[in-house]
Amino acid sequence: MARPGITVEIQGGARLRARLEDVDDEIVQALKKAVKEAAEAVESDTRRDVAKDTGNLERKVDTKYQDDGLTALTGWHDPEDYYAHFREVGTRRVPAQPALGPALEAERARYRGRLTEAVRQALR
Repeated sequence: MARPGITVEIQGGARLRARLEDVDDEIVQALKKAVKEAAEAVESDTRRDVAKDTGNLERKVDTKYQDDGLTALTGWHDPEDYYAHFREVGTRRVPAQPALGPALEAERARYRGRLTEAVRQALR
C-alpha cells in the first residue's frame, strides 16, 4: 500500500476566503503573492537543509497550490517519497534529520510580516 507524501499546509484558508469576498481584488492578489513567496521560502529552505544521500528528496520537494492560490502545500507529494517522514521525525535506529519542519518554523516567524507588507503595498 502506497503511503501519502509528507506535506505542510497552512490552515485557516476557509475562514480567510469567506472574508476575502468583500475585499478588493488587488488585495487578494497581493495575499496570493505573499502565500506564494512564503511557500517558495519554505521549499527553498527545505531543499537547502534536507539530507542529500541520493539527492532525491532535495529534487522532489515541491509546492502545490489550492484554493486559487490561497493555500500552499509544500513537501513531498509522491507516495514513493514516504521515507521523507522518517527523515523528519527519525526512527528507533536513525535520528531525525528534519528539514521541512525547521523551514516551516522559520517562515512562521516571517509570515505575518509578509502578509502585512503585501496588503500595505496593495493599498498604496
